[in-house]
Amino acid sequence: MEPVEDTPARATLRARAWVHLESPSGAQRGISRFNRVVIWMILASSVMVILETEKTLVASLPLVFLAGEIIFATMFTFEYLLRTWAAGEHPQGRWHYLTRPSSLFDLLALASFYAPFLPVSGALLRLIRLARILRLARLGQFSVALQNLTFALSARRFELMLSLVIAFTLMLFSSTLLYLVEGRAQPDAFGSIPRALWWSVATLTTVGYGDVIPGSGLGKMLAGLTALSGIGVIAMPAGIVASALTEVLRSRRLQSGEDTRD
Repeated sequence: MEPVEDTPARATLRARAWVHLESPSGAQRGISRFNRVVIWMILASSVMVILETEKTLVASLPLVFLAGEIIFATMFTFEYLLRTWAAGEHPQGRWHYLTRPSSLFDLLALASFYAPFLPVSGALLRLIRLARILRLARLGQFSVALQNLTFALSARRFELMLSLVIAFTLMLFSSTLLYLVEGRAQPDAFGSIPRALWWSVATLTTVGYGDVIPGSGLGKMLAGLTALSGIGVIAMPAGIVASALTEVLRSRRLQSGEDTRD
C-alpha cells in the first residue's frame, strides 16, 4: 500500500531531516551537527553504563543515575522516532530501513532502557546498551577522516594481507622451533605447537608477559631472534598504512586544488 503523499512543506522538511540523519549526500562537510550530538550521547551513556557496574557509586548517587536513565531513554527514543519518520525518504522504503541489522540493533539497545523488569540479567542489558557504541562506526561513514582511512586500507589491502601472512608464518615457525627445543623440558608451556604458539604471539607482538620463557641456551637464542623479528612484524603494516594515508591525502589536496609542495 502506497503511503499518503506528504504536502510539499512536509516532504521538504523530511527530506532535509533525512540528509542530516542518514544520507551520504550530507557528508560533504563531515558528520552533521545532529549526528555529532548523537555521538556525544552514545559516549555519555556508555560512560554511565560503565560506572553503573560499580555498586558503591550507584548506592551513593542513586538519583543521579536514575536521572541519567530517564534523560538518555528520552533522548534516544526521540532520535529513533525521528529517524523512523525521516526513513520515508529511503530509496527502498521505510520498512527496508527499519529491518536492516543496524536499525534492529538500535531498537534492541533502545528497548534495554525500558526492560529492567524482563527476566534478563542486568549484565546482559548493560552489554546491549554498551554495544551501542558500535554505532559510531556507522555514523563514521559521514566522517571525511574515516573515509580517507577506509580508502587507504582498501587500496593497500593486498600488502596488508601479505604482512599478516608473514606475521602468521613467523609465529608458526618460531612456535615450531620452540616446541622442538623446549618441548621435553617444559611440556606445559611448549609441549605442543599450539601451546608454544601463545609464547610466540606474546613475543612477536613485543608484549612479553614473561609467564612462559625458554630455559635452554638455544631456546633463549631463538627467543631473541623472534623478538627482533617482532619489531619488523609490527612496523610493516604501520608503514603500509602511513604511506597509503599520505597518498590519499595528497590526492585529495590535488583534487581540491590545494598546494601540495613538499
